[in-house]
Amino acid sequence: MILNAHSYYSLRYGVVSIEDLVQSAIDLDYEAMAITDINNSSGVLEFVKVCLEKGIKPIVGMEFRDGDTLLFVAIARNNEGFREVNELLTEANLSNTPLPRRPDFLHCYVIYEYGSKINDLKENEYIGVRPHHLNKLMMEKKSIQSKYVILQAYTYRDYKGYEAHKKLRAVNHNILLSQLQPHECAATDEYLIPKAELLRKFESYPHIIENTQRIIDNCSFSFDFKAKKNKKTFTGSGYDDRLLLEKLAFDGLKYRYGNDKVAEGRVRKELAIIDQLGFSSYFLIANDIIKYSMQKGYYHVGRGSGANSVVAYCLRITDVCPIELDLYFERFLNPKRTSPPDFDIDYSWKERDDVIEYIFKRYGRKHTALLGAMSTFKDRSIIREMGKVYGLPKEEIDRLIKDPNNPLNQNEICRDILAHYTAIEDYPNLRTIHAGGILISDEPISYYTALDMPPKGFPTTQFDMYLAEDIGLDKLDILSQRGIGHIKDAAELVFKNKGIKIDVHDVQKFKKDEKVRQQLKAADTIGCFYIESPAMRGLLKKLQCEDYITLVAASSIIRPGVAKSGMMKEYVSRFHNPTKFKYLHPIMEEQLKETYGVMVYLEIPL
Repeated sequence: MILNAHSYYSLRYGVVSIEDLVQSAIDLDYEAMAITDINNSSGVLEFVKVCLEKGIKPIVGMEFRDGDTLLFVAIARNNEGFREVNELLTEANLSNTPLPRRPDFLHCYVIYEYGSKINDLKENEYIGVRPHHLNKLMMEKKSIQSKYVILQAYTYRDYKGYEAHKKLRAVNHNILLSQLQPHECAATDEYLIPKAELLRKFESYPHIIENTQRIIDNCSFSFDFKAKKNKKTFTGSGYDDRLLLEKLAFDGLKYRYGNDKVAEGRVRKELAIIDQLGFSSYFLIANDIIKYSMQKGYYHVGRGSGANSVVAYCLRITDVCPIELDLYFERFLNPKRTSPPDFDIDYSWKERDDVIEYIFKRYGRKHTALLGAMSTFKDRSIIREMGKVYGLPKEEIDRLIKDPNNPLNQNEICRDILAHYTAIEDYPNLRTIHAGGILISDEPISYYTALDMPPKGFPTTQFDMYLAEDIGLDKLDILSQRGIGHIKDAAELVFKNKGIKIDVHDVQKFKKDEKVRQQLKAADTIGCFYIESPAMRGLLKKLQCEDYITLVAASSIIRPGVAKSGMMKEYVSRFHNPTKFKYLHPIMEEQLKETYGVMVYLEIPL
């Protein structure tokens, strides 16, 4: 009977988590509940998952508002209805146009607020009656009430929740709590009451109860959380994907290794596992992006565990040779792994947006989106926001943060601020953008979420990476490093001044370059990404680093845990005196010979 529940994803409005939302309904004997967050579907799939785990029927929808004005509540009859809801909001967000006052849905119920001037209601349209409207119903004709349903809202659990809600509304409007108007916040009865009590309130209007129950019975939303939602094929056929990836890998094998039989065997082994796990399309999409960027003359760096793959090396996704560094492909991908492998691809900040635009145009805006993120209320920001709501000057807010036990803070306002500090800590505050995640889905993205249009200029999901992983949508990271632009500029200057064209991906030549070796040994690495910090330059000098393998070792032992434990100092000592220590056990000599018995390596090469 609850068709209008707000979670804390109704940003700066709702104050109930998804878990508590569902548990409250169960505790008060409701067999179904509809989540209808305001102008977003961020929490819908999380809500569905929790409902299924706890044995309550999930109904999904959205409450559409124009500012503080309620336009209508949309309840999806099925998955197509959820898509319609998401697409309506997405269209408004992307085009920056007002929401319609009366939508044209095919798979949704639409509920308007009691008192709305809506005539000639369609079959799927209803008027929502809240308990505080019941007195007005006494004056109406029964015929008018034939399209009424119960619209009990759920925004907060108790009085404390209502007070937190009001403060969030003041934060949202950037006003003092005393300036908050009734229409800017929820009504005082938007808390959940037992189902039996709610039905008693409407017992004189059985047709309203019947209409409400009919909507609940006619709604059904199914979702397979285990199935992968990423683009399933690159060519349109899994078989053709396998053949294409095989050809591209062996073409790249000639460029990277020539006729090396060891590398060829490794490629065949990897291709078999990639095909077995159904990840051929993932590699082909990454290859397609790399191919486009290289045609444009962009330089890239492939990072992440993808560097463990010889196939990725042959496709030029990464320039790290796993065979040279004895990296295990199984750490990157193995038959027991269910999630796609991890590719982090870096571009210059000047070129990344063009690559992202290509991805959107290549795979279609209905199937492509930037991954969103959720900024939450944290630490000092909570106290600052609450302090502004009460009109406290900056000096008093700073004192409350730095010295909460100060006698000057022992007053009702300060105590109330600190009480709400814990009440809303970690609650969602604003939707933002993930650093570089991009989703490419097989079905239209609108089956999973509505999209925002942030200043970045690309459609962005209303959920974050954690929910994306939960529902089977895995991201591809297209990142940016300012230093990559310098590499391209340097190559162009060499060509301009010397007439020499440099293949910046032919890293084997750079490893053997004598001037590069001397610069490393002298720790002359200012301007070189990852190895330019004072700590790193100091370590390079201690190691007298002049080759790639030692550079990889340095990148492992510079990490805080290794350095603080004394392992870094011990490694440096053993590196220069490899015969002046004893291994604790023969097995350690066998397994850790390349690290001189120091267990510090993470297989994350440069």
